[in-house]
Order: sequence, then C-alpha cells, then structure tokens
Amino acid sequence: MSNTIINPPVSSSRRSFLKKSVVASAAGAGLAMLPNSVFAQQDNSGLTKGDAALLRFAAAAEILESDFWIQYNELGGVQDKEVSGGHGNPVYTAKLKVLDGDFPQYIHDNTDDEITHFTFLNAYLESKGADGVNLDQFRTLKGSTATGVNKDLIGHRLTNLTQLTLDTSWWTRYRSSTHNPDLDPNFKFPQAVPDLHKGQFPAIPRTDADLHPKDHIQAIANTAGFHMPTIEQGGNSLYPAMAQRATSAEVLRILISIGPTETMHFQTWSDKAGNAPPLTDPTNGLTFPDLNKPPFDGQTFDTNLIMPEPCPFLSRKLPKCSIIRPTETKGISIGVVQFLTAMGLFIGQSKEFFEMMHGLAEEADAATRECN
Repeated sequence: MSNTIINPPVSSSRRSFLKKSVVASAAGAGLAMLPNSVFAQQDNSGLTKGDAALLRFAAAAEILESDFWIQYNELGGVQDKEVSGGHGNPVYTAKLKVLDGDFPQYIHDNTDDEITHFTFLNAYLESKGADGVNLDQFRTLKGSTATGVNKDLIGHRLTNLTQLTLDTSWWTRYRSSTHNPDLDPNFKFPQAVPDLHKGQFPAIPRTDADLHPKDHIQAIANTAGFHMPTIEQGGNSLYPAMAQRATSAEVLRILISIGPTETMHFQTWSDKAGNAPPLTDPTNGLTFPDLNKPPFDGQTFDTNLIMPEPCPFLSRKLPKCSIIRPTETKGISIGVVQFLTAMGLFIGQSKEFFEMMHGLAEEADAATRECN
C-alpha cells in the first residue's frame, strides 16, 4: 500500500457499522484505572454528538501515538512498572543518547503521557454514556524483531516505524516571522532534512542487522530524533483546533488541558533533534546536514532557536504574535489522518482501518459549537 494514498470516505452506514465493531469493549482498561470517586463527580448529563466525536478522534489519535511510543520505549526507553514490556537495545539506546543523555527517560515519560491520554478520554466518554474507541482488531503490523522488543507484540502493532517519510518543514515554519500556514496555506516551508521527505527510512532498528555499521544505526536514531517532534507538532495544533468546536465547557477544559502537554513534548523533541550529528548513511545515502553551516545556516535553520518566532495571526493588519501554528479548525481531523498516512505510519494497514479513521475524522470535523 502506498504511504501517500488515502482511501476515499465510506458511506454513513458503513462508517456506523465499523465504528460499532471497534468500540464494543472500548474503555474497559481506562475505566479500571480511575477511582470510583471520579465517576461520582460526573453529572451524567451526556455529551453533544459533536463533543463526543471530538473526544473519540482524540482518543483514537492517542491510541495510535501510544502504539509507536511503546515501540520506541521497548528499544530505547526506560522499562519500569509504568511503561513495561521491552528490554532495551543497548546499541540503539547509545545512539539516541548522542542526541541527549536523557533521551531514554524522555521517551519513557512521553510514552506514559500518551497512554494516560487515551485511557482518560475513553473512560470519560463511557462515564457520559458515549462510545469510546478500541483499535485492537487492527493490531496486525509486524514491527521490529531486533533485540529488546517485546516478542509477544511482534505482529501486533498498529503503526509502522520502519518506513517513514518525514515532513520536517515544521522546523522552518516555527522560525518564520513572515508566514503562517493559516494565512498562507500554499506557502512551502523549507525542509530541515530534505532527504527524509524523499524516501522511506527506519526510525527503529528493524532487525539486529541494522545495528551496524555505526553511521547506519546513528542515522536510524537521527530519524527517530526528527520523527518525534514531527509527530508532536501535529498534536500541538490538533487540540487547540478541535477546542474551537467544543460545546461543553468541560470538554473544552479537557482539550485545552491535554493540548499543552503535546506542546511540551514538541519543544523537548525539537530541541533534541537539533543535536542530531551530520552524517550520510552508507547503506542508503540518507544525509543529515549540518544545519549550522551553509546552505542551511541562519535563523531559519539555527539549531539553538527552539522558541516560536512571532508571525502574522488572524490578520496581517494586526501585530505579529508568537503562537501555535496552524490552528485553523476546518478539516483539522481529516488533515491529521492524511498527515500520518503520508508519513508512512500506516503502511500495511487494512482498508477497514483507513475507513474507520476516516469515519472518526469526518465526524470530528462535522462537530459544531452548540448553544447550551
């Protein structure tokens, strides 16, 4: 399956059937993790259709995020009672530490965050009498077989980290003081690592054969270093965009409370990506440039600049402002599905999976703020 092809939307009846087939046991695990007092505090007034759709799409996105973060943690993170299952891969972990000595701890904490996000969202939905999301039937991808993975999960992954095509234009988008994708949707921001946008590359060792030569496994670690902020900047925009469509003040509170954690992730990983050593992978020619030297130097690429530059916001007649970008709400959910698909994260997934994700996205994008 091409990583850039999106299956067309399915009929409402087909979407309804698919949704019911995957939410039957949706929030069981999440509910079990929350104390009874949480549910006693709920007013059980229910949710609008739109609010439920927004939270379901967020839950699905967090389930997908949790799946690939767990894969990262098994090989390069800290295994403990919070995030268990793997054994770590010393060679891969050492190469991640080249980007930052605390990389394994950061992977662990990011993984833990995403797991809590989807378990909370599903539990909240069920507490309100709404369906949550369960994607377990789509856990069919093989994943890595390298030393350190949870062998019980080989062949049971939702996401693919072995054939990624990364859009690293977020690097220059957040450094631009003149362009905002909400106002300039057709402007092409330069890529920080052009090669990552041209092919398909692993972000984790696929087998132990990927552990050498040294520049090859370092290139894999570098790819992970750029994949992590690429993903998190998506969530960074998703939550404020969806929040603009929420009706319930409590649903709005949920969205604007989870969203900033994605921003914290994004800034952490964008800082670490800047430490990726320049090199060329001898096995495939993937080149990581020195972003502090010509032709990449200057404010647009400087690895020390991790704060967003002020840019035009809402109108060019207003002063520039330092903001999250983009936050246009129209089509945000389907845009996320297209973004993740183009990345190659779903290579190998079934037609039913794409139909399911499109259905959830369409329902979230149809949400409108209602008067209470």
